Amino acid sequence: MQSTRVKTQFKNWTIPGPIPRGALGQGPEAGPGETLDSISGHFKIFQLEKGHRFSTDDVLTAWYGTSWCPTARRVLDLGSGIGTVGMIAAWRLPGARFVTIEAQEESVRLAKKSAAWNGLADRYEIRVGDFREEGILQSEEKFDLILGSPPYFPPGSGVEGGHPQKVHCRFEMRGDIADYCSAASKYLAAGGVFACVFPVNPEQQQERIKNAALKADLSIVRWRPVVLREPEAPLIGLFEMMRSDDLPAAFRAQTWAEPPLVIRTASGGIHLEYSAVKLSFGFPP
Repeated sequence: MQSTRVKTQFKNWTIPGPIPRGALGQGPEAGPGETLDSISGHFKIFQLEKGHRFSTDDVLTAWYGTSWCPTARRVLDLGSGIGTVGMIAAWRLPGARFVTIEAQEESVRLAKKSAAWNGLADRYEIRVGDFREEGILQSEEKFDLILGSPPYFPPGSGVEGGHPQKVHCRFEMRGDIADYCSAASKYLAAGGVFACVFPVNPEQQQERIKNAALKADLSIVRWRPVVLREPEAPLIGLFEMMRSDDLPAAFRAQTWAEPPLVIRTASGGIHLEYSAVKLSFGFPP
C-alpha cells in the first residue's frame, strides 16, 4: 500500500491509505462550476461550487457508523447525495462492498465521477432513485451497516429557495427520518447496525427520531450529542440503532448516552478529541 508525505505543520505526517487512480492522474477532472475536495486520506469528492457542499454531519455519520460496525462486509447508504458518507466509509472499510441510493441525477453524476477518481468502481454501486420506491432494493438484500444523513426539516418549515441540491438536503422532499428508519429495519442483516445523524435541539426533533425508531421496531442502542462549538448546546446527535428483535429484551428499552463530542473549542480551535477523529479518516490532527 503506497503512501505519500505532504507538507503540514507535522514534519513526519504521511497520508495513510491507498493512492487512488485520480491521484495518479488517471481519473476525471473537475468541470465548470465544480471543485475537487479532500474527504479522507487520498480520497476526494467532486462538488458544485454553488450546490450542496459536504458538511460535518456527513463526515461524522460515516465515522460513527464505521466505528461501531468495523467488520461490515455489505454497506448501504440511503439518500447518498454526492457520496460523502459512502466514500468516507469505503475508505474506512476497504474490504466492504457498497450500495448507495440517490434520487437527484446531478448528485448521482458527481458521485459517479468521485467513485471513478477514488478507484471504487469494483465495489461501489450507485443506484438512481428514491429508496422508498418498490424495486430499488430487493427483499433478499441485507446489509451489515446502513448509513443515513437525512434532511432535517418538513417542507414548508423554512425558506426552500436556492439550488435544488441544497433544498433536498435540508428539507424532507423525499422521505423523513421515519422513512429512513423503516428502510433500515427492512434491509438490516441479523445483528446489523443503522447509523444516522439527526437534530436534538429543539427537543421535538429528538422525539421525532425516537418515535421513528420505535415505529420501525428499531432500538437506539447508543447516541452521542455533538457540540459544534463550546459552550453552545448540542444541535445534532449521532445515533446507532439495531433491530429490536436482534437484542435481548433487557437491552431494547435502554440507550447508552455517550458524552458530547465537541468540534471546536470556545477559542475556535479544533477540539483535541475531534483531532483524533480526523486522524481516524486520514487527516492530520
